[in-house]
Amino acid sequence: MIALLRLGFLAGLVLLWWVASVQVPRGLFASPLETAAAAGRMLAEDRLAPALMASLRVYATGTLLAAVAGIALGAAMGLWRPFGRTLDIFVYALAATPRVAFIPLIITLLGLGVEAKTLIIFLGAVMPVILNTYTGVLNTDRDLVEMARATGASQGRIFWHIVLPGTLPFLLTGIRLGATIGLINTVVAELYTAVTGLGGLLALYGSRFQMAEYFVVVLTLSLIGVTVTEGLRLAERRLTRWRPQETT
Repeated sequence: MIALLRLGFLAGLVLLWWVASVQVPRGLFASPLETAAAAGRMLAEDRLAPALMASLRVYATGTLLAAVAGIALGAAMGLWRPFGRTLDIFVYALAATPRVAFIPLIITLLGLGVEAKTLIIFLGAVMPVILNTYTGVLNTDRDLVEMARATGASQGRIFWHIVLPGTLPFLLTGIRLGATIGLINTVVAELYTAVTGLGGLLALYGSRFQMAEYFVVVLTLSLIGVTVTEGLRLAERRLTRWRPQETT
């Protein structure tokens, strides 16, 4: 049912897109057919694939590092309350600060290469992971923890069998949010640093008003976002089968 509703909504969006392309003066807005033709040309001329691979490399690296670091720090903050209470105000402050503000400093320190892009993506993706993991650990069922301690369970067993399963939904939500912000920051990083990847193509085609090619890049980014989000949603469902699932 949901799949049919999504297909219907997508068809409506394509129809609105076509209507807009007819109403707007030619050259300012590309139609769906013009965009499809541009996609064919870009693939045939090998213009899209290299940019896509360049963006995916830095995106995957920055997001993976953010997931690992965010889970570790968030779990540590939740498990050791004084440590968490000390750091949480600084983490919230950093999360509220636009990561774009750090780009000039990052470029000064790391230049315009892959390292700078990776750090920009990392800074965007890591905050939701830290905060969601921290919240998940804090929301662990304390009665279960006390019961496990009363039976002589070690701290490690308590973490793996009680704290981690209870935190998992929060943790996976944080990774999903971080992956989305990481994709946005990938484009931002490519626009502010060396103009490469999909962000570089956006800048190139936008400056030339090649709207069909521009829309191809936008749709490619949207497809990446949907693929990553749905993949993580599927992983979340598989890893949290014990939770009640919504009927579809």
